[in-house]
Amino acid sequence: MRRTCDAVVAGHICLDIIPTLAGEGFVFDPGKLLEVGPAVLSTGGPVSNTGLALHKLGVRTRLMGKVGADHFGQIVLGIVSAHGSDLGEGMIRVLGEVTSYSIILSPRGADRMFLHCPGCNDTFGADDVDYNALKAARLFHFGYPPIMRRVTERSGAELADVFRRAKATGVTTSLDMCMPDPHGYAGTVDWPAVISSTLPHVDIYMPSLEETLVMSYPDKYRDFVEKRDDFSGSLASGLLSSIATDLLSMGPAIVGLKLGTMGLYLKTSANERLVRMGRARPSRIESWAKRELWSPCFKAKVIGTTGAGDATIAGFIAALLRDQNPEECMTMACAVGACNVEATDALSGLLSWEQTQARVQAGWPRWDLPLMQAGWKKDAATGVWRSSADSATGSGS
Repeated sequence: MRRTCDAVVAGHICLDIIPTLAGEGFVFDPGKLLEVGPAVLSTGGPVSNTGLALHKLGVRTRLMGKVGADHFGQIVLGIVSAHGSDLGEGMIRVLGEVTSYSIILSPRGADRMFLHCPGCNDTFGADDVDYNALKAARLFHFGYPPIMRRVTERSGAELADVFRRAKATGVTTSLDMCMPDPHGYAGTVDWPAVISSTLPHVDIYMPSLEETLVMSYPDKYRDFVEKRDDFSGSLASGLLSSIATDLLSMGPAIVGLKLGTMGLYLKTSANERLVRMGRARPSRIESWAKRELWSPCFKAKVIGTTGAGDATIAGFIAALLRDQNPEECMTMACAVGACNVEATDALSGLLSWEQTQARVQAGWPRWDLPLMQAGWKKDAATGVWRSSADSATGSGS
């Protein structure tokens, strides 16, 4: 019997193999032997990272991804089922194809590096989504088109079809990206065409700023890198606002830009678009209309950053499904993301919804920036900053 759910998470899934890199100063030189500790085996990609994070946060979740009929596929399904015996019900096992895997090198104090095999994620298409299951769900989240070849071919026609068919079920739709490999197939894709054809059917779009710059604004990305921008300049200069406005004009109701160690930026559309968000639509539309917010990260001891962006999205979605306001959704997004980085893999650091809330309410400190001179105003109660253009600016201090 099919389990009812609040969220369906589809798209990329893989097996993550994460060697333990102890100590400092790892240098990966050719011909050099580096001794490492035990390897952590976990599932990766948004189907696992965001989907299982939602499950841990108390959201009834269904997963939709593809694995091969091989040993890695058995491991992936075993790991997924260990979190809940019915979580693997929506997974597809394909004969003659290999399961996707990643070897993740995550040195302490540095960003991670990947060796990735796309496997059968490259053949995932619109017909691999169970749209009947979406009819009973409130929210549909899809992730990582840049490492799923079929959905990005023909200027993203397949990806647009996924979201068009999903949106027709009345579900709220959500899309996440990942960094495209400029030297692989993703480097040949017309990303502005993919994004512009898909976003009319997307309610919530939450890529990272760097992914967005690489895919749609290469000149701005070069400036960003040359200036070694720590994202604070992007907030102060209006770059984030300009990009989010462009993205909102393509169709979404909500645009979030993940900023890594700088937290999460959010900009929303007007009432008339928000009311068409689907079954996960907030009940208090006016509190979401024409918002522009920035939520700083919570302070955490960083052990690894695998799946941090996926966890951030899970926190946001879990709060939205509980009908919380934008400030609360952004706070929980950053809180879940901060819990994530306190473990090597994508899930071990995560707490339950209640435990995460309790940590925030106990006064968990955030990293912060002085943005007053840039027209931003901090809400003392939530720790979330509002821009001068935010519709609620003036109601907090």
